[in-house]
Amino acid sequence: MKKILSIILGGCLCLTACDSFLDENPKSSRTSNDYYKTESQARSNINYLYRTGAPGAVSGAGSAYVGSNVTVPGMLTGYFSNSYEGQEVVCRYSRLLTRQGHTNEISNYSNDIWSNCYRAINVANTAIASIPDIDMDESVASELVAEAKFFRAFNYFFLVKIFGDVPLLLTPSNLNELRPERSPMAAIYTQIETDLKDAVGVLPAKTFMANGHRISKYVAAMALADVYFHQGNYADAKTYAKMVIDSPLQLVTNTDEGLGSAYNQLRAIDDLTEVIYSTEYDESISTSGWRPTYAFTSSATAVFGTYSIFERVYGPSDLYLNIYKENDLRIQPNQFFHWNYTNPQNGKTWTAPENEAGCWYYFDEDALLTTGKGTKDWNIYRLAEAYLDYAESVAQTDGVTSDAATYLAMVQARANMDGLSVEEIKTQLMTLSTEEFIHTCWTERLREFPLEYKIWDDCVRTSMFPVVSPTVKGEVTYTPLIGAANAEGATFKQTDLVFPIPLSELQRNPNLTQNEGYATE
Repeated sequence: MKKILSIILGGCLCLTACDSFLDENPKSSRTSNDYYKTESQARSNINYLYRTGAPGAVSGAGSAYVGSNVTVPGMLTGYFSNSYEGQEVVCRYSRLLTRQGHTNEISNYSNDIWSNCYRAINVANTAIASIPDIDMDESVASELVAEAKFFRAFNYFFLVKIFGDVPLLLTPSNLNELRPERSPMAAIYTQIETDLKDAVGVLPAKTFMANGHRISKYVAAMALADVYFHQGNYADAKTYAKMVIDSPLQLVTNTDEGLGSAYNQLRAIDDLTEVIYSTEYDESISTSGWRPTYAFTSSATAVFGTYSIFERVYGPSDLYLNIYKENDLRIQPNQFFHWNYTNPQNGKTWTAPENEAGCWYYFDEDALLTTGKGTKDWNIYRLAEAYLDYAESVAQTDGVTSDAATYLAMVQARANMDGLSVEEIKTQLMTLSTEEFIHTCWTERLREFPLEYKIWDDCVRTSMFPVVSPTVKGEVTYTPLIGAANAEGATFKQTDLVFPIPLSELQRNPNLTQNEGYATE
């Protein structure tokens, strides 16, 4: 998985030294206006935003025992678990819906998200305020400011999904001296939308890869579609999802139904045409951490000599796997999941314990067999999500149209093993009622992104919980979230929708209030 590290920028920037997003320069986290004197300094600070705060919370794999921060909300459904949750108690308390009685024990999780996201926001605020005063090409300055606005929005979007109301800070600040109050989510969302619209209007109309792995118009449009989608504003979500769909991006196609499938290509290959936005990794500067080990259970330590620890940090239950019909390519071995693996170098075999499928989507052959260094980029947004967002948004606003059915059918056809064409599947979809079609979109998201941490966002935005049939493969029904039993039998409460404000922040800032149901000290 070799990749070119130098990020080549267009126009006049080709004549200057390029900063890779993989470079980790301590100067890049400085927020003082005194540091913003040159284009290079400004670019260094913007590059810092690619690897901290919300992007790290989504794509990080710095621990062998617990996945990125975004994995934990998925535990609330009871469909996913961490095999090391005796130590990583935030996973257990989330799965059992008992976080409210353990605020102190899980406060470190909240604090990690809070502090890193606000650190990134402060860097973005300083960039937005300072870059226009630097003597540099105006168009370059505008793009850098637009990138900063994207990351400010992306971090606030992550914060409101985790905590609900949070302080809205829009100017450079000494974070240790501030005592801000929480702002209503509606105000936060208004600012997020403003920042992302500004970014869409300024950034190049290129794919992320064609733009040198820098945020582009289509990355910002996808984030904006996601923001509207999460709020139930389907009319605007439809507009921006279509903007992404009409870009040069394309769904990856299957070359076969084995290791050449689209899902294996997405697992193993960087910079595919389906990828809207990803986090970049490399073996010499910034690896993907422990993610390759997440593909197995702890017994895999006897199979490989490259890693000392293996844990299934975000593993699906067998009940969850019943979301798939038997003819769905995605549930076949070595697509998203696997149950046996034989190391070709030593002949040793790993076998999944009962009810604990391995997560093949995290498998990195070079890292596990040779280097011990993961290099696969992590895809944050991909085109299949834009297709499903668009299909549902059209149905939510206009009913079951040919357009909506086409894009849902394209995602389903890629996974269909019966040889049905897009048109044949579309014809079937057109017979559904609007409610049936929308539920089909919801179920398709469960099937398409099982290991990409989308499930809890969908539960919250729809206020519905997916009930997977234990006996009929592929059968999923939906029930109102609050009052529903999760897959562990625990009942959802209103207070389960958010995590606690970090206790350390409450102690430091008397103007903050705690989320209902959680302790204040």
